[in-house]
Amino acid sequence: MLQLKVIREEKKRILNGLRKRNWNAVQLKVIDQILKTDDQRKACQKELDDTLAESNRLSKEIGQLMAQGKKDQAEQQRAQVLAMKESIKTLEDRQRTLAAELDNLLLSVPNCPHSSVPKGKTPDDNKVYKAWTKPFPELPEDALAHWDLAKKYNLFDLELGVKLTGAGFPVYRGQGARLQRALIQFFLDEAVKAGYEEIIPPHLVNEDSARGTGQLPDKEGQMYHCTVDNLYLIPTAEVPVTNIVRDDIIPEKNLPIKMTAYTPCFRREAGAWGAHVRGLNRVHQFDKVEIVHIEHPDRSYKAHQDMLRHVSRLMAKLELPYRILLLCGGDMGFASAKTFDFEVWSAAQKRWLEVSSVSNFETFQSNRLKSRFRDAEGKIQLTHTLNGSALALARIVAALLENNQTPEGIRIPKALWKYTGFKMIK
Repeated sequence: MLQLKVIREEKKRILNGLRKRNWNAVQLKVIDQILKTDDQRKACQKELDDTLAESNRLSKEIGQLMAQGKKDQAEQQRAQVLAMKESIKTLEDRQRTLAAELDNLLLSVPNCPHSSVPKGKTPDDNKVYKAWTKPFPELPEDALAHWDLAKKYNLFDLELGVKLTGAGFPVYRGQGARLQRALIQFFLDEAVKAGYEEIIPPHLVNEDSARGTGQLPDKEGQMYHCTVDNLYLIPTAEVPVTNIVRDDIIPEKNLPIKMTAYTPCFRREAGAWGAHVRGLNRVHQFDKVEIVHIEHPDRSYKAHQDMLRHVSRLMAKLELPYRILLLCGGDMGFASAKTFDFEVWSAAQKRWLEVSSVSNFETFQSNRLKSRFRDAEGKIQLTHTLNGSALALARIVAALLENNQTPEGIRIPKALWKYTGFKMIK
């Protein structure tokens, strides 16, 4: 959530940022509505404070008037105080209504893009930040897509998933299950080596947690909702892990806080028919290792680059062709100030598949979370929050299977040998 103070003091920058997100003139009116509602709230609060002060003054005088034998005057002031109580109740109700209206308006506004974010409306307008310049894998003439490889080698079963749950819930089997487990452990070990604390969070969160990281009210349609208990299955470990610092004031010397977590992720997002959503290209449940930074504002963009390097190293160790895209304003997530996407080359499908988003949210999440730090001078400031996929497994598995198929079987990258216990899927 954007800070109200920032909206008021940097209105022009905020409006320009929202235009970069392709907001039109009608949508931009919400900024003036926010400021107007805030002015009304302040005026109502002042009137409430003044009325309370006057009521307290008159109440104190009633006893004095009675002691002086001025009963009639005391009764008049008592009647006046009673009338004020009704006015106070009305003003308190008005104040709550305005505060709720202001909060809802603020929650409807996405983050302001960083100045380096390019303009654009669709993924076609994203900029290639780092291109792949080496040769792409050369596959046999009879190369198969990963969903056919899965059937040939009995690695995962989508039809069985439909039987057990529904479409988009794969069942991993045999060497496919071991490959999945190997990747999870590899990603966690690499994150711990890079200084991240491993976390095992809950897989369900409450409304406050979902709201804190921006899933609510923006993405409620994409989350599985357990209505009886009003809990949400997590769409990513970002949600519970980032909320660890909700309502905290962190000593500056403790920054940065770096955390990593493996979780299954659950997303209801519906996909269209076609090869681009076949197999593991788009599923409703998938495994992912997440990295999260809670950072000092002065260092958050350096941390952003550090996270890019970490994910790049993972891709290199897995021997996968990849590229990095800088997302344009129209393709960024609601809460992000700047996002880089990693895409892996799927050799059999001959297309790029997104496998990671690495984002800096600046103070957008921390303002909702009330995640703050106390600097050396004792001043309280909002932290910056960042997160990234390191990595999402479903499409990584798809690319590994397709890119490494040979007439003898599917080759396993050397970095995974000690985790899988085998060098080839046969």
